[in-house]
Amino acid sequence: MKCILLATASLVLCMATATSTAQQINANIPGDFADPSVTRQGDTYYAIGTSSEWGPHFPIFKSGNLQQWEQTGFVFDEVPAWAASSFWAPEYYYHHNTYYVYYTAKRKTDGVSCIGVATSAYPDHGFKDHGILIEYGREAIDAFVFNDNGQLYITWKAYGLDNRPIEILGSKLADDGLSLTGKPFTLLKDDHRQGIEGQSILKKDRYYYLFYSAGACCGASCNYNLRVARATAITGPYTDYSANPVLADAGDWKCPGHGTFVEDPAGNYRYVYHAYNKASNIFTGREGMVAALSWNAAQWPVLSHTSATVNPQPPASLHYDFTHPGRKIFWQWDFRSMQPAITEANGQLQLSGTYSDRNPVGIALAVRPYSAAYTISTAVVNHNKAAKGLVIYGDADAAVGIDVEDNQVVCWVSGEGKKTILSTQTVERPEAPVELKMTVYPDFTCRMYWKQGHNWNDLTPKQQPYPIGFLPPWDRAPRPGLHFQGRSNEMAAFSYFDITYHTNGKP
Repeated sequence: MKCILLATASLVLCMATATSTAQQINANIPGDFADPSVTRQGDTYYAIGTSSEWGPHFPIFKSGNLQQWEQTGFVFDEVPAWAASSFWAPEYYYHHNTYYVYYTAKRKTDGVSCIGVATSAYPDHGFKDHGILIEYGREAIDAFVFNDNGQLYITWKAYGLDNRPIEILGSKLADDGLSLTGKPFTLLKDDHRQGIEGQSILKKDRYYYLFYSAGACCGASCNYNLRVARATAITGPYTDYSANPVLADAGDWKCPGHGTFVEDPAGNYRYVYHAYNKASNIFTGREGMVAALSWNAAQWPVLSHTSATVNPQPPASLHYDFTHPGRKIFWQWDFRSMQPAITEANGQLQLSGTYSDRNPVGIALAVRPYSAAYTISTAVVNHNKAAKGLVIYGDADAAVGIDVEDNQVVCWVSGEGKKTILSTQTVERPEAPVELKMTVYPDFTCRMYWKQGHNWNDLTPKQQPYPIGFLPPWDRAPRPGLHFQGRSNEMAAFSYFDITYHTNGKP
């Protein structure tokens, strides 16, 4: 499924010359969805992406047109037995009526990044883990599989942690996709020490085209871009394109790269990749984008954005009334630091669980944000001494929230290994439900409110927008959601959870 044909001219829009149009482009898979890989089954596309330290692992989305996408689940609901953390760069591959996912994670025994493999008869559920496929030096990451006239090859990034140039390595892959055969070989070497990774390969006529990402992938100071080299044999030697990069910063988007190709039913090919929105930046993470492919006269590729024009607005806000359960919420949590226990019963979502002694936050049950400006709200409907409320969570040492605790409403922040109370107010009727609200602004500040009745009370410290620019980890977006912190025999009960996005940046 991952080969290449000429895209129709009507879909080609050169990024280098179409800045005004590029400025209007929306993400095809909005929100934190880095390192996407895509496959197609009939008229339906499936894409998976990096989950990093968020569990469950590797979100799966589906689409009928590559423009509107909806989540269907995760590759792994539980942590594979061998893995500890850093679930990166999953790679879809379909072979012998089987769906393969080759993925990166850090090994429990020594923290070394290795490449594992899982299989299923279905593209979006039922994956069985087969353990580690590739362990190579101090790290092996970013798998990509290519079928060259019946011979499978797998490629990966190596030496990224060594004091030597990074290399993109390859090896023959057994026909069952579960073991390597032969010796590894070098496809590309990072002689300029610019950083290379996230490779994919396609073949057109006599050339093998090796697409790879160069530069720093992540964070506000990223400089990622997509480049291409070609060779007449899969093993190389590869010659870089003199007009690299083939995808770079344009319009509202920056640091594009790390994707794979897919063919549509009409025979056109698209490149599904990630990029940062310049406005929301790391607060929405690396978002899923789609580019069309064509070829110039010298038979080098041209990649250009294809916007989600059919639905140019942000995804619908989430309004979930636990008294009338509806669509599924794909909750996520920091699996390294907590294990939530979730029950929906009697018109409530009941939240409890266990968490590490080194985690000052407790349980954060969160969702992927699609925008940097939003409001979350809930109603706490039970009374005890546990903390019960809302949170915006980056990790255990970077979170902010508002809770009901006994007869008080508490605004708090975590940092430097501890939880700090910022402000409090007394609840006059602690046995009655308390509504809570947090509004996040596009300048990376927030405000926190509570009420019992008609009027919201501002609990934000000094009643001024509180800065939360410290929340995002280096490689992922912070998540808003529900919060619990208390003893094992306590829990938090909520009657609803809402997240409303603000398209103009204002609540």
